[in-house]
Amino acid sequence: MNVASQIDDCRAIRRTLASPVGFVPTMGAIHDGHLALVRRARAESASVVVSIFVNPAQFGPGEDYGRYPRDLDADLSRLEVEDVDMVFAPPADTLYPPGFDTWVEVRGLSDRLEGAARPGHFRGVATVIVKLLHIVQPDRAYFGQKDAQQTILARRLVEDLDIPVEPVIVPTVREPDGLAMSSRNAYLTLPERRAATALHRSLRAAEDCWRGGERRVDALRRAAEDVLSREPLVRTEYVCVASADRLETLETVDRPAFLLVAARIGRTRLIDNLPLSPEG
Repeated sequence: MNVASQIDDCRAIRRTLASPVGFVPTMGAIHDGHLALVRRARAESASVVVSIFVNPAQFGPGEDYGRYPRDLDADLSRLEVEDVDMVFAPPADTLYPPGFDTWVEVRGLSDRLEGAARPGHFRGVATVIVKLLHIVQPDRAYFGQKDAQQTILARRLVEDLDIPVEPVIVPTVREPDGLAMSSRNAYLTLPERRAATALHRSLRAAEDCWRGGERRVDALRRAAEDVLSREPLVRTEYVCVASADRLETLETVDRPAFLLVAARIGRTRLIDNLPLSPEG
């Protein structure tokens, strides 16, 4: 497995790889959710590239950039087992050298939900996605459905900027108790870890209503919020139903949509979502 930390080295190795190339962008702390993306890419591609980059541009003041889990050796070991062809693991000043001042924004989408809760977050996400796609030049790029807003953003970037890459969205991978896999789960204490299952349970409660024929957004939200409110360690930030294409808020589920939830458990902020369709 080739490992590159500089752009020129990454490009030189990329030129030797057989096509099609599947690309999995990550921030490291590799877990089974990431590996599901890698395995999907491996099944559909002649070559697989993974990036490991904790992107400082998507963290705001007071967020967890400094303590975000980092263990490059462990990450490389897990990826080598998966027959990854190349890992691109640049330092921050390689992607953001002194004087860097060019940013990518998707207006509207970047200001909602996670964008409203984390101002500037999606400017950093959009910029690094464009830079990584430009450097690696894959045929397909793989994203996890857990970060629903990011997947929509990636699709918009590719479409609006005519980037010759196919985004592939892979379903959320969950722990046996339903908690969506996330690198930030490592922050949770044992009581917090138990409380965190309320996010998935809240989605399931709303899903039960939806499968029963309920299409009113306020009723679906109440079903989810009731579950979250019964868990004292959970501080709900938002429960929202929004359209699947642009995350526009809805009053009824009359088109493909997502039920999205964000909450804090102790110092840890977690998100999750559930796709909904009007047909059920």
